[in-house]
Amino acid sequence: MSRFAIVNLLEVEDSVGEHAPGIEGRFARKHLDSRDLGVSHFRYAANVRSPVGHSHREQEEAYVVVAGSGRVLLDDEAHDLKQWDVVRVSPEVVRAFEAGPEGLDIIAVGGPKPADGDGVTGVAAWPDA
Repeated sequence: MSRFAIVNLLEVEDSVGEHAPGIEGRFARKHLDSRDLGVSHFRYAANVRSPVGHSHREQEEAYVVVAGSGRVLLDDEAHDLKQWDVVRVSPEVVRAFEAGPEGLDIIAVGGPKPADGDGVTGVAAWPDA
């Protein structure tokens, strides 16, 4: 592992692509050559709601709203988000995001990732759906 790395998140390939129209996801862990730290950028187009949620078996995550606004679904509760809000989420909580009218850009930060993966797909049960 190198002693440091500099990566531009907008230059990392979009890994979400066709899987979720209107959502981009750029995962920098491997580009940072990081053993313990994951940093990702998610961009939601205006008024796009994540159709699915996810949780983790082990990883705690934090999300920082760097542009736009929207809502986060935490289990079955929706919470408003605005620029520079930080959301910390315990591993077992199912989370999903929805962009407001100007879109939503989020930086996600996670800890060590188990070798066999950690993400668990869940239902995004939006209360107003």
